[in-house]
Amino acid sequence: MPLTDDDVREILRIIDETPLNELRVETDGFELHVVKGGGGDSADGVLTIEAPMLGTFYRAESPGAKPFVEVGSRVEPDTIVCIIEVMKMMNSVPAGVSGEIVEICPQNAELVEFGAPLFRVQP
Repeated sequence: MPLTDDDVREILRIIDETPLNELRVETDGFELHVVKGGGGDSADGVLTIEAPMLGTFYRAESPGAKPFVEVGSRVEPDTIVCIIEVMKMMNSVPAGVSGEIVEICPQNAELVEFGAPLFRVQP
């Protein structure tokens, strides 16, 4: 039995509202793997905010709105840095790290894969 939109909404609500850091759901013909927060370290000490899911990357909450962050913006772990759209659902992505945005990797409205670099942050 495939997941409905309501099923996906409930899964994302659980991820948002609980201390779970990772969730994997598999059914016939459908697989969902979501990882919350957590930036990856690099050799130069710059942290990477990675895509927690596959979807369309948006820098602002709506067309024409001010982007959540720019290069030079200071972020904290709970700062919303972008939105990723999955199945017509908008999912806010928190930074998960503290520091200054030094690079925005994807273009606005670009499809991103799970684990793709979204932002580089100098702690």
